[in-house]
Amino acid sequence: MAWRRGQAYGQDLRDRVLAADGEPIREVAERLSVSPSYVVKVRVRLRETGEREARPQCNQVPLRLAPMLSALRMRATSDATVAELRAWAETEHGARVSHQVMWKVLTRLGLTLKKSGSARPSRTAPT
Repeated sequence: MAWRRGQAYGQDLRDRVLAADGEPIREVAERLSVSPSYVVKVRVRLRETGEREARPQCNQVPLRLAPMLSALRMRATSDATVAELRAWAETEHGARVSHQVMWKVLTRLGLTLKKSGSARPSRTAPT
């Protein structure tokens, strides 16, 4: 089972950690391939609150540009650069964002960088 950032471990793993009650923390962690701190946190939550399940994750930050997404989509389809879109967002809407934030919003909207057909090729010889 591969762990990915931002996702809770599965309930089956949590149940196996809790079933190993009374065993040393490091042995349980090594046997189940989790960190010792995870074993401690699962046991403490059960002891203090009685909860056996993972809580819903609340780490989703709302987009700062959410109120203007439709206007941004229209503006971005007119071949505007990221710098131009940042300047537009600041002057029209008072939202000052970094280059990376604007790029992530454009990616979420499904708008990607299109290469111009008139641009010089990056290589002159076939590879």
